[in-house]
Amino acid sequence: MNPIVAGWMRYCGWLYRSVLYPLLMRINAYLVRWLRNKYRRFRAMRKAIAAFQRAAKRRPGMFAQWRWVSSPSLAW
Repeated sequence: MNPIVAGWMRYCGWLYRSVLYPLLMRINAYLVRWLRNKYRRFRAMRKAIAAFQRAAKRRPGMFAQWRWVSSPSLAW
């Protein structure tokens, strides 16, 4: 999925960068949901978001969208 998101960021991002922010934040929200379901210790939303932000800060190149947006959308 990383190459696809990186392609969107290159193709659409140079002209309509602000349009991509909600989409990238939504992808991050799906990652937080996966994190909450995968690991029992992150079932609480605050713990999951804190772990997500620590991972985004520690390894910003892990996912393509973390270069622009490193926080998840809270609009589930």
